[in-house]
Amino acid sequence: MPTVAPLCYVYEDPITLYFFFREMYTRHLFRLHTISSHPQGIVSICVLFESLLQSCQPHLFHHLRQMGAQPLRLAFKWLMRAFSGYLASDQLLLLWDRILSFNSMEPLAILAVAIFAFRKMNLMETSSYAAAEAVLADITTIKVIPMLQVILLPKS
Repeated sequence: MPTVAPLCYVYEDPITLYFFFREMYTRHLFRLHTISSHPQGIVSICVLFESLLQSCQPHLFHHLRQMGAQPLRLAFKWLMRAFSGYLASDQLLLLWDRILSFNSMEPLAILAVAIFAFRKMNLMETSSYAAAEAVLADITTIKVIPMLQVILLPKS
């Protein structure tokens, strides 16, 4: 379950914090912990991640699959926790703001693809799941907005 800690920077009052997080969880985040066919559920977000990665980074996608490092297995923990605990707090809040703004969980898949694209050079040099996992282990320095823009606004 995503941690509420980053919201402590936004809400000083614990009661307000509780009600905001409860609302966000019941509107959006619970879908990441429930298997369903809902278009905003974890299954759909995983499918979106894989299809975006395959279309945006086909060589990387096939390289990872050939060496037995399923891309979804590498990214699933990010998706399931909505990147909570993986991004710096300010960046996590920017991501969650996009989820609320667009009323969609799709920014999670888009960001995951962007991170894979950003780390592509290192990932292409890996030859095992453990090595690929090590390349993606620390994403605390990732800046969310530029990463999302890489996928959403590709150069012509």
